[in-house]
Amino acid sequence: MKKSALIFAAVAFLAALGGTVISPLCTPCLALIIGALAGYLAGVFDKPTDKSAAVKGGALAGALGGLGAALGQAGGSVVNGVLMGPEGTAQFVRQLGLPVSGDIGSTYWVSLVISTACFAVLNIGIMAAMGALGGLLWNQFSNKPAAAPPPAAPMQ
Repeated sequence: MKKSALIFAAVAFLAALGGTVISPLCTPCLALIIGALAGYLAGVFDKPTDKSAAVKGGALAGALGGLGAALGQAGGSVVNGVLMGPEGTAQFVRQLGLPVSGDIGSTYWVSLVISTACFAVLNIGIMAAMGALGGLLWNQFSNKPAAAPPPAAPMQ
C-alpha cells in the first residue's frame, strides 16, 4: 500500500499541478482515474488475503495519493493565479457573455483560496473512494483462492 500511495501521490501531484493550471475543474476527473489505479496497485503490491483488507488498503492508498493531488492543486492554483490574475479572469468572464461588476481583485484571491481548499478536500475524498473501488476490483479479478490439489491416487 505504501508503494502504491507514494507512486500515485507523485502522479496525482503532477496531474493536479498541470490540470489546475488549465482549470481547477479538471482535477476531480483526474482523481477518479488516479484513485482507482492507486487502489488496484495497492492490491497488486500487498496481495491482501480477504476483501475487507483489499478495500481498506485501496482506500488508504487512494487517500494518501489524494494528498499529493491536494499539494499539486495548491501549486497549480498559485501558477494559475499569477498567470490569469483578476484582470485575466474578468476578461475571460466577459468573453463568456457574463457581466462583471466592480473591482474583483480582492474577491478573486479569496475565491481562489477557498475553491482550491474545497477541491483539494473533494479530490482526497474521491481518490479514497475510488481507491476502495480499485482494491475491490483487484480482489474480484486477481485474488482467487489457490486451486485444491488433485486427490491422491489410491495406493495398490
